[in-house]
Amino acid sequence: MEQRISLVTLGVTDVEKTAGFYQAMGWSPVDTPDNIVVYDLLGQSIGLYPLAGLAEDIGLPVESLGKGGMTLGQNLRSKEEVDALMAKVEGAGGKVLKQPQEVFWGGYHGYFADPEGHIWEIAFNPFSPLRAEDGAFCWGGY
Repeated sequence: MEQRISLVTLGVTDVEKTAGFYQAMGWSPVDTPDNIVVYDLLGQSIGLYPLAGLAEDIGLPVESLGKGGMTLGQNLRSKEEVDALMAKVEGAGGKVLKQPQEVFWGGYHGYFADPEGHIWEIAFNPFSPLRAEDGAFCWGGY
């Protein structure tokens, strides 16, 4: 198995509302079949898919999918970029869970939940600077 992720699929109960949130946060979807929304990222994609359909595709009851103890993370170039992005969350329909703040390890971060409860960490890590030309992340920096 190659060490990479191609697609993260978020099971959602309201695809249109959740897509509206990500659009308000500045994301643009790609063309997809009906009832699926996909955002191409740097080297991978995030998809929004009906929760019931995801459960059916996996072969599990929808109740078993629940909400897991997982976060999605996005590193930014500065503390100011973290603050600016987090300031958009509530107006877009999300919920700030932790206001941006200094972290014990020397970085700066905050957390928010999208309208379906998927949790995002937005961070600036001075020890892992993003690649200048495209913002790619690599642990320890480029």
